Amino acid sequence: MNILKTTWLAAMLMLFTSLAQAADLTIEITRGSDRATPIAIVPFADGDDMPQDIAQIVSDDLERSGYFEPLERRAMFERPASSDEVRYGDWRALDVRYLVAGRISREGDEYRIQYELMDVSGESRMIAESVTAGRQGLRDAAHYISDQIFEEITDIRGAFSTRIAYVTSSGVGDETQYALHVADADGRNSQQILSSDEPIMSPAWSPDGGKLAYVSFETERPAIYIQDLASGRRVRATSFEGLNSAPTWSPDGRRLAMALSKDGQPEIYVMDIGSRDVQRVTNNSSIDTEPAWSPDGRSLLFTSDRSGGPQIYRLDLGSGEEERLTFTGNYNARARFAPDGEAIFLIHRGNNGYQVARQDLESGRLVALSDAGQAESPSVAPNGTMVIFATQQGGNGVLGGVSADGRASFRLPAAQGDVREPAWSPFLN
Repeated sequence: MNILKTTWLAAMLMLFTSLAQAADLTIEITRGSDRATPIAIVPFADGDDMPQDIAQIVSDDLERSGYFEPLERRAMFERPASSDEVRYGDWRALDVRYLVAGRISREGDEYRIQYELMDVSGESRMIAESVTAGRQGLRDAAHYISDQIFEEITDIRGAFSTRIAYVTSSGVGDETQYALHVADADGRNSQQILSSDEPIMSPAWSPDGGKLAYVSFETERPAIYIQDLASGRRVRATSFEGLNSAPTWSPDGRRLAMALSKDGQPEIYVMDIGSRDVQRVTNNSSIDTEPAWSPDGRSLLFTSDRSGGPQIYRLDLGSGEEERLTFTGNYNARARFAPDGEAIFLIHRGNNGYQVARQDLESGRLVALSDAGQAESPSVAPNGTMVIFATQQGGNGVLGGVSADGRASFRLPAAQGDVREPAWSPFLN
């Protein structure tokens, strides 16, 4: 498979090369899962002089998911390059269940990566594939390999080739600078797509991954913009008096839900992107904000303080009926659906502060996932296995991540400044 020719993600990377390069985020694994599956990713043969360590990227991807525990390289007795060279008994002795090996060769301006995934206990080959990529596409190729391995073993589509958007801020007071970035899901290959001396908030991906909606204060009051990532072209979608906030795309990409206060209290509205017609869908004397679409596009989650404190409600767009969903604790906000629609992820305040939590919609059971702290702005991976969010570390804003079962977590700090407002992209191909 030729990564540069067949993946939309690689094309996006090439289109971004004219933009300012931003500082990458750095993954820090903070907690591994006690149920992680042991796997060994052997350094690929002839890869010592490569500009990227493909095997290490794959290992980092799989470890970050919380589903796998990669074997340390120093513990490897041998380094096979193919299944023909594997002595399965040696790997069983190391309690390894799956093994990845490969070889890299140079072919003109491109690299050919041959890799295999093996079931150690069954002594069988599960994947054998060749991937071709140019120098700039090597990380994309590694993420593609991670996706294939993850799906083959778990039967869940991998999300390592997706991207994240986030906002950074640096400086103090009137000298503060804000920037909107897009990076790989592991925080690398970060590109700045907008900079401003006024706040930027609430980035949201279009369903095809080609656009971002966000809130900017560049005109001294909040307005919602839509920006095409390939061309950089952007348009102002709303600039009503008062609050213009929390844009979120419908699953079909034709509508934006948002919170507006143009008629008084903040309420939920839905805008037809083509006509720019705006329809009010909630009507309450309390604050209604932070909408989120259901996967089928038939309902919206939103946060409201109509019960005395922020709680999550669901609005059926067909009937107009509203239903309160959260009852655990006195603060539940910023909810997002799991991709299968069977659960929601939200910010819950309990005895340990503000945490990312998961609530099953059928049972109503709510479970805190992230560590104690100041979690905010959760965004769910398109395969539902991870949640990324904003938090604090040492007085600085950083991004955190936690698995959907709460067993594994990581952080993504920046080299300098604060990071906040993360948004996980949809699948990009």
